[in-house]
Amino acid sequence: MNVTFALATARRILTQLRHDRRTVAMLVLVPSLLLILLRFVFNTEMAFSAAAPALLAVFPFAIMFIVTSITTLRERTSATLERLMTMPIGKFDLLLGYAIAFGLVAVLQVAVATAISLTWLGLEIDGSVLLLLLIAMLDALLGTALGLFVSAFARTEFQAVQFMPLIVMPQILLCGLFAPRETMTPVLEWLSNVMPLSYAVEALESVTRSNELGGTFARDLVIVAGSGVLALILGAATLRRRTP
Repeated sequence: MNVTFALATARRILTQLRHDRRTVAMLVLVPSLLLILLRFVFNTEMAFSAAAPALLAVFPFAIMFIVTSITTLRERTSATLERLMTMPIGKFDLLLGYAIAFGLVAVLQVAVATAISLTWLGLEIDGSVLLLLLIAMLDALLGTALGLFVSAFARTEFQAVQFMPLIVMPQILLCGLFAPRETMTPVLEWLSNVMPLSYAVEALESVTRSNELGGTFARDLVIVAGSGVLALILGAATLRRRTP
C-alpha cells in the first residue's frame, strides 16, 4: 500500500467534486432532506426519535453506495482508470483514494444530518453524540466501499443502478427497521445476521437508548468497519482497467 498514491487519488476526486456542485449538494443535503420529510410524516418528536437512529444509518449507506458505484464505473468507461493504471499505482491504493475522498464527503453528510436531527427535528438520544456520529460515518463508509466493489461487475451505469435492489434493499428490509430481527423467520433472521447494515442499525439504536454500552456494541462496530475493509480488498481484487 502506497499512501502517497492513495492521497493523490483522493485529492483528484475531491477536485472533481468541487466543480460538480449538484453532486456535492445531493450527497450532503439529501439525507437531511429525507429526515426532515420523515419528521413531518410522523408529526411527533417521539415517533421520529424512535425511527430516526436507524435511518441515520440507512440513508447515508444507500446514497454513498449508488453515487460511488456510478462514479467509479464512469471513470472506467471513460478510460480514466486505464490511464491511471499505466502508472505505478496499485489497485488497492486507487480504491483507498476513492474511499478517502468519498469518506470525507460522507463525514460532512452525516454531520449535517445529525446536527439537523438533534436540533431542529428534536431527535432525543440518551447516549453519546460522538458515538452516534462515528457509527453513522462508518455506515456511510461501508456504503462507499460496497459501491466501489460492485462497480467492478457493471458494464453500464444502468447496470450499476441495478445493484441497488440487489445489495442495498435487502439489507434495508432485514436490518430491523421494519420489524425486530428476532421475530423474523429463521431463514430471514440468518440473512439479517450476515448483513452488515443490521449491525450498524443495532449499534445506533444502542447509543440512542443508553449510556452504558457493552460487548455487543463493540462487536457491532468491528463488524461494520471490518465489512468495509473487506469490501475494499475484494474491490481491489476484482477491479478491471476498463469495461469491455
